[in-house]
Amino acid sequence: MSRRTQAAVVLGVLAVIPAPALAHHSAAMFDERKTITVEGEVREFQLTNPHSWLLVDVKDKDGKVTTWGFEAEGPSTLARAGIRPSDFKAGTRLTITGNPMKDGRPAAIWVSADVITGNMQPHETVATRQNRAPRK
Repeated sequence: MSRRTQAAVVLGVLAVIPAPALAHHSAAMFDERKTITVEGEVREFQLTNPHSWLLVDVKDKDGKVTTWGFEAEGPSTLARAGIRPSDFKAGTRLTITGNPMKDGRPAAIWVSADVITGNMQPHETVATRQNRAPRK
């Protein structure tokens, strides 16, 4: 095999190896120029690697429920930000904002979330937890 052929083979292999990793971490399906905000009730918080999902049931004006999926970081990154699974138990009411899917499906990248407390206190922004001391 000539040097030119060997170089072509090596470059071809190197070009293919990182492709799955790049495809996996792509956010191309989300429109980062747009944001949506919905109010609903937590259906489930899937704390998984490499990405977690917060599923939120949202009722429209006619009472029809649509489940929205909000993609988030993995468990360790969320923990470092002060976000715990107990913050988003099933039934928790919240307002959540994200960058929606380009194709219109009910999913988005999770940008921020405000838990609505039962006594109608002001919303507590989860992002503000980064400035708090960790709970014991």
